[in-house]
Amino acid sequence: MAKSTPFVMQLEEYSWAYIDECIQHSKEVVSGSGKVVEVRDRYIPTVDYFLRVWIPRNYSKKDTIKRSTYYRWLKWENTFKQKVIKSIDDDFKALATDIVANEGKGIFYAKNRLGMHDKQHIETKTVEGFDFDN
Repeated sequence: MAKSTPFVMQLEEYSWAYIDECIQHSKEVVSGSGKVVEVRDRYIPTVDYFLRVWIPRNYSKKDTIKRSTYYRWLKWENTFKQKVIKSIDDDFKALATDIVANEGKGIFYAKNRLGMHDKQHIETKTVEGFDFDN
């Protein structure tokens, strides 16, 4: 069944509600003094969880799309659906990048999904007057 423009716009609104939940998440931890305190613990947003779990739990199964549909729409060029999905994808990546950069979480997510990599700095020195063969 083809998805209408209002459906696609609703998907974008859902993505912002999901982003807000990811940003606002906290967890209880025991402090050094033994007191239980709430600590901010932002979640890295993922497309799979958003589509398969978050939307059906917060709205209904008819309010979501399959992951394959999401990525198919993302590849379409110059369409309304592609622009909305690209915007959602960019928003998820922006939050994920901020969490990785500022909280050091999700290093494997950063490498695999965000295309980040470790930079290796290799320094070579030439030593004058030293024979490495002997």
